[in-house]
Amino acid sequence: QVQLVESGGGLVQTGGSLRLSCAASGRTVSRYGMGWFRQTPGREREFVAAISWTASRTNYAESVKGRFIISRDNAKNTVYLQMNSLKPEDTAVYYCAAASRGYEGSYYENYDYWGLGTQVTVSS
Repeated sequence: QVQLVESGGGLVQTGGSLRLSCAASGRTVSRYGMGWFRQTPGREREFVAAISWTASRTNYAESVKGRFIISRDNAKNTVYLQMNSLKPEDTAVYYCAAASRGYEGSYYENYDYWGLGTQVTVSS
C-alpha cells in the first residue's frame, strides 16, 4: 500500500505562487507515474499535471500550462507542484495520485492511490 500526503496549500492573492508537496510512504513510488488533480464542490475531479517515473515526460492541462510545473524527487519519494501566476479559478482542493503501472496521463481512473488533498484558495 502507498500512502500519499499533500501539503503546501493555503490562501494566496491573484498572481501569487504556491508549492505543493506530496510525500509518499509505505512503498517507494520511484517507478510510479504521479499526477495532480483538483476538485471544487459540485464538479468532477479535474486533471492538472502528471509526470513519468523517470521525470523525462510531463503532461499538463491546458488551463495551467506555462504557469504550473510538476517535478519529483525519487530519492525523497516526493512529488511537487509549483504553481505560479495563480488565478481565482485555480481555487480547489488539490489531490496527489500515484499510478503503479507507470501511467502518466489525465484519466483519474488509472491512478491507484490518492491523498486526502490540500486546499488552495486564490483571492481576487
